[in-house]
Amino acid sequence: MRKHSLLPLIAPALLLMAGCATFERDSQPPQEPESLPGTELAAEPDPFEAIDQAIRRLGERQPVSIEIEPVEQEPVDLWQRLVGRFAFAECAEDSRAERWANWFSAQDDYMERVFARARPWLHHIANEIEARDLPGELALVPIVESAYDPFAYSHGRAAGTWQFIASTARDHGLSINDWYDGRRDVYASTSAALDYLGFLGQRFDNEWPLALAAYNAGQGRVGRALQRAGASPARYQLHRLPLPRETLAYVPKITGLGCLFAEPERFGFELPVWEDQPGFAKVELTGPIDIVQAAFETGLDLAELVALNPGLNRHLTPPEGPHHLIVPKEHADNGLELKLRELEPAATLSWREVEVRRGDTLSHLAVRHNTSIDSLRSANGINGDRIAAGQRLRIPDAATAPTRPELDAGYRELARLHERLLPSKRFIHQVRPGESLWVIARRYNVTVADLQRWNGLGNRALIRPGQRLMVNMERQGTAAAQPAARRPDHHTVRQGESLWLIARRHRVRLADLMEWNNLDENSILRPGQRLVLRAGGDA
Repeated sequence: MRKHSLLPLIAPALLLMAGCATFERDSQPPQEPESLPGTELAAEPDPFEAIDQAIRRLGERQPVSIEIEPVEQEPVDLWQRLVGRFAFAECAEDSRAERWANWFSAQDDYMERVFARARPWLHHIANEIEARDLPGELALVPIVESAYDPFAYSHGRAAGTWQFIASTARDHGLSINDWYDGRRDVYASTSAALDYLGFLGQRFDNEWPLALAAYNAGQGRVGRALQRAGASPARYQLHRLPLPRETLAYVPKITGLGCLFAEPERFGFELPVWEDQPGFAKVELTGPIDIVQAAFETGLDLAELVALNPGLNRHLTPPEGPHHLIVPKEHADNGLELKLRELEPAATLSWREVEVRRGDTLSHLAVRHNTSIDSLRSANGINGDRIAAGQRLRIPDAATAPTRPELDAGYRELARLHERLLPSKRFIHQVRPGESLWVIARRYNVTVADLQRWNGLGNRALIRPGQRLMVNMERQGTAAAQPAARRPDHHTVRQGESLWLIARRHRVRLADLMEWNNLDENSILRPGQRLVLRAGGDA
């Protein structure tokens, strides 16, 4: 088997919006990385390019490899520190786990991107794993969940590096609001995910394949599967449990990665050698702060701040906390915390929120609240003039937050990044084998011209499996301009559809859809299944 090196690791690292929490649902490893999270660029690369460059800069300022001298004491190596804590990764010959290990070993470009994204966070994750006395393989979970992309957002509404759905995130102490999404905050979500995984490990008597299956499918589902199989956590065969195919593939992926990292020579793989040092620093703040102004005043790079603080939904840190900012390590070592505390008042939060009323325009609001249209646009990331009744807008307090034209470019840059990186009413569709633009357009009730326009595709552009296409769920192409037709009473489930996608397509509440059909978030949909779309409907 050929050897290939992943060093140096200063490679183009792309923080992409991943489309799925897991990347392959077939029983066998795929022949091509067609459904890996984060393997394809979105069609408009500029915002991603800015993040790519920021991550590259962060990596270049960190030790990438160390010279290993023969000494009596073992050298300090970050990956070996984690491998030393491996507890359950075993790959018998010709097992699914071994096939996944071989498959990952062959994906040079993909693994390089994963390593580059993981580099700033791995020291912190290793610390948190050791603090909880957990297996080192858990550091590999984000590779399968999101390719270590904190901006990953699945069609099942899971978000962040660890791919939490909102309800589970809140259950484990993560805040989600207009200002902040703790699922994307790698620092906070790591603690929540490892707490949850630790709980699952105890729940299933430290049978970690079961705990990982529960992380993917839900602890209740795995518990019921054990009961139906008449097995206990101590005596079970995972592949024989009545669990979703996705879950039965999920565990071998992580186990295979564990074998790959524990026995790299066996798979023709070269594990990177990283110095065991922090990749970032957490600066405690006394209150909320404007990151655009903070970057301007302290010399921090705005794109680097976005990459290290992906949980922020706006240019302000959340008023109710958490009050911290993740910054490059060398800036923290140079007294950055003191600089942030000494900022002028204009660099701290002084904003009010108002709700747009019917008939309001930006001009009316600017006059009413003694501010300018440009200030409203900058404060709310608005490029044009369109606002809608019920929308909430931030109003800068003119007394303490005067307009600063020199910051306008920073606000525009941040708005451009957030527009593409953060989840919204746009949906990222991952192209499946055999799909064409026409098939995808028909599925989402849009036109081929819409798909081409949204993704910068020419009339002769080809799409390929694994490619990610943006679908604007708010603007349904030419169909949106037609008079609204009566909503159908039933929907027949198609291959790959989720409850969330069906609810969005038919403009009903997800909670209503589940109630009308006696389903919950863990329910499995099957092609051909008929769902009720109206209260009182007959399934």
